[in-house]
Amino acid sequence: MISGFDIEWLDFAKSLAASAGEMMIEARNKAAFVRDYKSDHELVTSTDLAIDQFLCSSIATRYPEHLILSEESSPDIQFISTDTPVWVIDPIDGTVNFAHGHAHVAVSIGLYLNGERVVGVVNAPFLNECYWARRSHGAYCNDELLSVSGNSVLRNALVATGFPYQKDALKPILERVSRILHACQDIRRNGSAALDLCWVASGRLNAYFEVVKPWDMAAGALIAEEAGAKVGRYSVPQNDWPEAINGDSLLVSSPALFDDLYALLQSEHSL
Repeated sequence: MISGFDIEWLDFAKSLAASAGEMMIEARNKAAFVRDYKSDHELVTSTDLAIDQFLCSSIATRYPEHLILSEESSPDIQFISTDTPVWVIDPIDGTVNFAHGHAHVAVSIGLYLNGERVVGVVNAPFLNECYWARRSHGAYCNDELLSVSGNSVLRNALVATGFPYQKDALKPILERVSRILHACQDIRRNGSAALDLCWVASGRLNAYFEVVKPWDMAAGALIAEEAGAKVGRYSVPQNDWPEAINGDSLLVSSPALFDDLYALLQSEHSL
C-alpha cells in the first residue's frame, strides 16, 4: 500500500468524477456550453472550464496541502516535492467528441505520489461506465474486475491511437499508423486517450499508442496497468515530465503484444 490515505483518495476521486459526469450530461442536454479555441485550433468549451473549476476548488478545499496539475488551469506546475500528492486531472478528455454529441468522453482524475501513479478514476458518463484503480489493488469498471485481452496474435490485434492538433506533426504519426494497419487487424481513433487506456484494461482494445500529456494518461495508465497491461513507450521522451505521468510516445498493450508493437513503432522500421 502506498499510503493509508489511498482508499480515502480513491473514494473522493470517484465522487468528484461522478459529479463531473453529471455536469457534462446536463450541459449537453441543455446545449448549455460555449465553444472556444486554444493554440493550434484546440477546442475548449465552457463546460471544460466549469468542470475544471469545480474539480480544482473541491480538491483545494479538501486537501489544501496537495498540488494540482490540470489541463485547463495549471499546465505548467512545478513538482516541488515528490512526497507531496499531485492530482492530475482532465475535466473533459474528448472535448471534440463532447461538443459533437459523441459518447466517447470522460473525466480523468489521477493521483501521483513519490514517483508513482497511486489512484486513477476515469468516468464516461454517456456510457454509464466508471473505471477506477488504486495501485496494487486491481482495476474495475463500475464494480467489475478488469483484465486485459489474452490475444497474443499481432494480426488479430485491435489498436487505438490519436492525432494531434498540430498538423505539421502528422507525417511520422501516419507512417506509424500505416505500419500498424499492415500488421494488425485494424486501428481505432476514438478521441479520448483516457478512455482508450481503460478499453485496453477491459480487453475491448489490445493496445494503444500516442504522444499525450500527463492529464490524458495518468489515471488511465494506472487502470490499464492494474488490469495486467504493460505500460511503456516506443521512443525516448522529448519532455521532462516525471516518468509515471509522462505520456510522450506512450505504448500500452497486453503483455504478449508489447514487443511486436514496439518494433513496429520504431522510427527506423520500414514496410
